Amino acid sequence: MFIPPKTMINLERISQANLETEPYRWAVVDRLFSPPDAADLSASFPYDHFKRLSHYGGDKDSEYEARALIGFSADSIARPGRLSQAWRELANDFLSPDYRRAISSLTGCDLTHALLEVNVFHYPPGGVLGPHPDLPDKIVTHVLFFNRVWNDEDGGCLTILRSANPQDVRETISPVVGRSVVLMRSENSWHAVSPVLKSCRRSRRSLTATFYHPGSVSTMWPTGDTTPLHDYHSTGRWRRWWSRFTA
Repeated sequence: MFIPPKTMINLERISQANLETEPYRWAVVDRLFSPPDAADLSASFPYDHFKRLSHYGGDKDSEYEARALIGFSADSIARPGRLSQAWRELANDFLSPDYRRAISSLTGCDLTHALLEVNVFHYPPGGVLGPHPDLPDKIVTHVLFFNRVWNDEDGGCLTILRSANPQDVRETISPVVGRSVVLMRSENSWHAVSPVLKSCRRSRRSLTATFYHPGSVSTMWPTGDTTPLHDYHSTGRWRRWWSRFTA
């Protein structure tokens, strides 16, 4: 008897979500996973093959760590050997035509020929992503969160902004597992990740599944990128921190 593969994402929650139109088109999609799946994904969030990205003083400040889950326009999972079964199942959901159709249904965008890239992120204490509207190559970005619990006073929230001013907030979304946000790129699709307090005892954990226009290239993993990769918990100034705390 044929047993269909397990799916992690509740695609009906995406296709039936309410698309906001102010200050641009975006949507919150809650209860994306069943409670057991949410717990598994949170507990086994990846720690391997990350690179540090840090930039201050330009168009937007940024400080975070990134790992590829599905490479730019790839049809397979990046480095599946270190991923839990739950994360391999989640990655396969992103590769499925049903996921693409669900995002298309919500946004009204035909994503049939769009290029997909999926990355996971740790925002350490001090991590931040300043206000920005995303690059023109992007069509739609789906941001998923994976912290089991989160105190919004620690920062690390996704903010929907009316302008480039980080205080001009339309909505604040806590990065709790099962919650997600769909962002449709436009010239005014301003959003940011509020700074994670340096006293915070856990990383802010998220994922972005981004659809690009055909002909685009990856800016997260450009061709020829030789940035060293590392296990997040065993590198640099966070090594002692990770040995003392579990998320």
